[in-house]
Amino acid sequence: MSQVDLTPEQASEGSAVSPVDAAQLVARLRATYAAGRTRTLGWRQQQLAALGRMLVEREDELIEALREDLGRAPFEAWAADLRATAREVEDLQRHLATWMKPHRQKVPWLFRPGRADLIHEPLGVVLVIAPWNYPVQLLIAPLAAALAAGNVVVCKPSEVAPATSAAIARILPLYLDPSAVAVVEGGIPETTALLEQRWDHILYTGNGSVGRIVAAAAAKHLTPVTLELGGKSPVIVARDANVKLAASRIAFAKFLNAGQTCVAADHVWVHADLAEKFLAAMRSEISKRYGSNPRASKDFGRIINSRHAQRIKDLLDGRGYEVVAGGEVDVKGKYVAPTVLRDVSRDAAVMNEEIFGPVLPVLTFEDLDEVTDAINEGDKPLALYLFTASDHTVEQVLATTSSGGMCVNDAISHLLVPALPFGGVGDSGYGAYHGRWGFETFSHRRAVLRRPSWLVDAPMLNPPYPRWKARLTRKVF
Repeated sequence: MSQVDLTPEQASEGSAVSPVDAAQLVARLRATYAAGRTRTLGWRQQQLAALGRMLVEREDELIEALREDLGRAPFEAWAADLRATAREVEDLQRHLATWMKPHRQKVPWLFRPGRADLIHEPLGVVLVIAPWNYPVQLLIAPLAAALAAGNVVVCKPSEVAPATSAAIARILPLYLDPSAVAVVEGGIPETTALLEQRWDHILYTGNGSVGRIVAAAAAKHLTPVTLELGGKSPVIVARDANVKLAASRIAFAKFLNAGQTCVAADHVWVHADLAEKFLAAMRSEISKRYGSNPRASKDFGRIINSRHAQRIKDLLDGRGYEVVAGGEVDVKGKYVAPTVLRDVSRDAAVMNEEIFGPVLPVLTFEDLDEVTDAINEGDKPLALYLFTASDHTVEQVLATTSSGGMCVNDAISHLLVPALPFGGVGDSGYGAYHGRWGFETFSHRRAVLRRPSWLVDAPMLNPPYPRWKARLTRKVF
């Protein structure tokens, strides 16, 4: 759903007068890149170290901004936005020198003596367009990867999280090389102006409708794009699942950031034999985490704005379900209670778009094939979560579905494993980052073959081609 608040019509509108001179900005950064200093290991490590310091030294300011924008509890803001990002930065620092080294490749005998290397080079000038739901993590983590790869970067934070956008715009230039990193605040006119420029890579996190617009704008310049989108990430609770564990981890994955997470558990398929037990466990988890009145809990966040709260209310105003827990919505107060629905029809409004809020539809099944067929009928999800004690069930789900990522007996945690790429497939996006995958995304893998100058060309491959030469070459080539 809409992690970035642009409709396709709005995002495609031009602006007669842009508040930023995007062309001049890109030209300035391109001059910095051409000077070559961003290519050195020392410069890259300096920028990463500065980002790490920023996340520690400016913790209070960033947490307050996240509270103002999203009503986030301080610990949740620290863990999900700041510490998760710091871990990414630390992983890049730890491995960067190794990743930058040329990788020797095997040379076929026909081209020996010779040396083949794979060299990772920066792409150049990169644009990172971030969403509002994790406005620190989803800007700084790709920024760190782009800097680790030796690029210069323009950061576009989301105007829908204005306090965090302003904080980043104020703080980032105090830590990073200002000739290599720029922050552009603003909304549709600024984003439109940026997308008109020629970039060497664009990473966009948001919804599929705007993702298509970004991809179309990039295609005019043959610019590669990484699209981190969303979708309806399903959960399967198999008949042999540990229900208590499943409820606990699903509650975390669903109600974190009031459900405004691109890999949140969107809905649950639970085996019919476990349905009552699972629903009771979910009610218990809500009470345990947020008390009898979640609205009064300091640990439960708010919806980003009234428009999104109204959108969720509209989904709940539909038919085709029974409320098991929650259900309250205060549009003006941007509050949606942690909500669980049962007996949900597949035709219900909550099943036909990404919810992006703390509402959990629960559907039942008898046969696992019913679930995998339902998943395959929709867009490929960004994440899929399975709770089971059976390796056979795991392999069955892996073999019959497709998703950007998957967790077994857990949810969301795959994002925190630096060795795993994070990205979508199909309508949930393409390209990936995190850890080495971020370094790879923002690098060009250049193939280099070196051969000595004293060699004499082998005559077999050069014309003329008499019959004897052709026969001999076919035998050895």
